[in-house]
Amino acid sequence: MADNNTSAIVSKVWAMCNPLRDDGVSYGDYLEQLTYMIFLKMADEYSKPPYKRDSGIPEGCGWSELNRLKGAELEAKYKTILETLGQKTGILGSIFKGATNKIQNASILYRVIQMIDQEKWVSMSSDVKGEIYEGLLQKNAEDVKSGAGQYFTPRPLIRAMIRCLRPEPMKTLADCCCGSGGFFLAAQNFISENYSLDREQKEFLKNDTFYGTELVPMTYKMCLMNLYLHNIGDIYGKVPVQNADALLTDPGYRVDYVATNPPFGKKSSLTFTNEEGEQEEEDLVYNRTDFWTTSSNKQLNFVQHINTILKSTGKAAVVVPDNVLFEGGAGEIVRRKLLQTTDLHTILRLPTGIFYKPGVKANVIFFDKRPASAQTQTKEVWVYDFRTNIHFTLKQHPLSDADLEDFVSCYNPATRHDRKETWSEENPEGRWRKFSIDEIMARDKTSLDIFWIKDKSLADLDNLPEPDELAEDIIENLQSALESFQELQAQLGK
Repeated sequence: MADNNTSAIVSKVWAMCNPLRDDGVSYGDYLEQLTYMIFLKMADEYSKPPYKRDSGIPEGCGWSELNRLKGAELEAKYKTILETLGQKTGILGSIFKGATNKIQNASILYRVIQMIDQEKWVSMSSDVKGEIYEGLLQKNAEDVKSGAGQYFTPRPLIRAMIRCLRPEPMKTLADCCCGSGGFFLAAQNFISENYSLDREQKEFLKNDTFYGTELVPMTYKMCLMNLYLHNIGDIYGKVPVQNADALLTDPGYRVDYVATNPPFGKKSSLTFTNEEGEQEEEDLVYNRTDFWTTSSNKQLNFVQHINTILKSTGKAAVVVPDNVLFEGGAGEIVRRKLLQTTDLHTILRLPTGIFYKPGVKANVIFFDKRPASAQTQTKEVWVYDFRTNIHFTLKQHPLSDADLEDFVSCYNPATRHDRKETWSEENPEGRWRKFSIDEIMARDKTSLDIFWIKDKSLADLDNLPEPDELAEDIIENLQSALESFQELQAQLGK
């Protein structure tokens, strides 16, 4: 976790927010400008002794040019630098593509530059640099108005998913909606800590392990910067993340692992202007020959896309909302196909209150792809109910690594086929239970939305949750209902 020095730098960098916000600069815009400036400062440090690297930054566009100016001259220079670097290739060009100065107040711009100049970014370990940037990303996610929370998966959940997948050196991992790169960093950390890597393996981990796609341009840039600060990718090498809609086409590559949290919201839609010049929305249906079924449900499309990009021996851990587990029609087709062609061996039912988007009821499904066979590949599904009678809040009671320790222990990543139930007739409150494929197939619509523990808040009025928990539950349910009504209104409008 972040040490005191790291926390101090995060606080210092974040303290600039108030004057910036008074000036109309959002958290996201500030983070974007920091991305550009930290990158330029690091390139400048690398160009000096003892590194003496060719930074690749064109003449007249370096940090030293920026650092000695003030006022209108500084603004003009910064604008020129951003435009010039946006024309370059590789990670450099990808980070600066379309970059513009969002800090219009020249005196505040000067203060931000001086603050960044005071730190020696290169001499910090990649852990510390990464902690600082991750700290800023988290603060941005916590800002409800920024909407960035939807790209931020709780780090304890990411780490638990990666511990269960157990990625190995010289193998590839994809995240088809990679946000700020959290799954990549957790996988890099897991491999580095659990294996003694030789030079070839270190090189592979840096340049060839990760494949990502991110649709939102701003988040894509932040992801590239986050990876670069953690020593993933090279300034002029292959860019590990693409800025695109992952669902449009089969990307062609096949990977050993997929770890991902696709964006919430069931429908994919396309906005267009009709003949009368009015904006209209149309459900976006991806007609891909590699999919089992066509649907405008984004979540079901992501599950099918993940199945496509996995090697025949690949493993996946995917966050999905409840509707993927019980919805009929296309949902049932996708579930049946998953059970038949992959070993869908584990479902983790997640508690509420852990995501920045309220009202989300989600799960993690773990499945291993299998070579083509006439046999049904799933023999039993293990379910861990981490939802019933459990509740978290983002501020007072946030999710921690310790909270998921029991699940990881039950999952038994080292020898997955040697598991033991904690549920029994004598212990009906046990959270870890297995169901045979025959039991699953006999359920209505092949539903995987399975729970068995009694909800205490329904059964025991003397044991009601704390008032703040109740209030948060009510807010979540109201927001969830509101979204459903808005979706219905949009359908009726069409």
